Amino acid sequence: MNRRKFIGASAALTALWRTPSLFAQREQSSDAPPPTSIAALTSMRDQARPITNDERRARIEKAKRLMAQHKIGALVLTGGTSLVYFAGMRWGGGERLFACVIPVKGEPFFVCPAFEEDRAREQIAVGPFGADHADVRTWNEDESPYALVARGLKDRGIATGAIGIEETTKLVWSDGIASAAPQAKVVLGTAISAGCRMIKDAHEIELMQVANTATLKVYNAVYQAIQPGMTQHDVSNLISQAYRRVGFPGEASVQTGQYTALPHGSSTPQTIKEGTIIMIDDGCTVEGYQSDITRTFVLGKATDKMNKVFDIVRRAQNAALKAAKPGAPLESIDAAARGVIVDAGYGPGFKYFSHRLGHGIGMDGHEWPYLVKNNMFGWARSLRAQPGMAFSNEPGIYIRGEFGVRLEDDMHITPDGAKLFTPQSESLEKPF
Repeated sequence: MNRRKFIGASAALTALWRTPSLFAQREQSSDAPPPTSIAALTSMRDQARPITNDERRARIEKAKRLMAQHKIGALVLTGGTSLVYFAGMRWGGGERLFACVIPVKGEPFFVCPAFEEDRAREQIAVGPFGADHADVRTWNEDESPYALVARGLKDRGIATGAIGIEETTKLVWSDGIASAAPQAKVVLGTAISAGCRMIKDAHEIELMQVANTATLKVYNAVYQAIQPGMTQHDVSNLISQAYRRVGFPGEASVQTGQYTALPHGSSTPQTIKEGTIIMIDDGCTVEGYQSDITRTFVLGKATDKMNKVFDIVRRAQNAALKAAKPGAPLESIDAAARGVIVDAGYGPGFKYFSHRLGHGIGMDGHEWPYLVKNNMFGWARSLRAQPGMAFSNEPGIYIRGEFGVRLEDDMHITPDGAKLFTPQSESLEKPF
């Protein structure tokens, strides 16, 4: 559960606890016809083409080239987004290790709980590996899966050297592999997994465009349906209805008033009032690819101070867009937006613009690389903007106890510079 989902769930539980009849009221009203603006939405599912096995095979070949470049003998994938990205497999199973090991040379092998073999082969069969003769090595509950990984590496001629572990792998699993293969050196495989995933091809950009377009359509329809007196949960329910109409799973965090000054909001129950700042943030998923958009607006008339802050944030977003050219250091894109905000009196540093400018986005809502000084790990600190990279561009000013303004659109880097997937917000009173 990510932070925004946690906030939403906490808020819902709080509201239910304070108003015991609320759940029954919501259930009774769920059959009511949607507002006109939401009813007018139509499905966009036919605009989304699935990723093919040929595309996944091309990804695997790129991963092997990166492995050779970084002198890594194999990449170990466990359940998670990278397993879907390369293998088209969605795997859960808690504490039991399932692994797909892709060697720099030769065929992959799989390590799987014995009782899960049929499920594994079922998924492998429809994936990119040509599963008729898939090398699936099974372990029973009283056996070590790590010994099977070590044996498979040895069979592929990789008993020594560096083994890349996908970065979201549980520590207990990577530690187990390291112990079972003591002559090998277990290293983070981020340079391989993120090295592939951070550069999107035309099909991936197409899917992200659909996701962003769908999110903005949903936000616009919900904006037209919002009325003073609604709670943030009422608005969240409208958003859920709207996403069902366009045909993609999605959600949003809804904050109002002083709680918009908290970048990821609050679980405190809130009621929408005319003339008060409202902030909607998040996105949807289209064939595994994400959108992440924030719109900040008011119902009625904004104050002069609100409008002034909005204008500063809009200029910051424009500065980042202009700076995001191929070859630009990633931290320079953050610096361009942050400089506008600080020069306008909302500084220094992170005082009012309290988070990084943006995060990579693709199959995960937040993924490599990031737009910030001193990027999280050394591997990414020297990265520069490249065509195919995609980021959120989300400057903000947060004035504690009053309000916050964040403008977030996703952008991708082209050979000619950055391009937004969605039109920018015009003003607090005309967000669409």
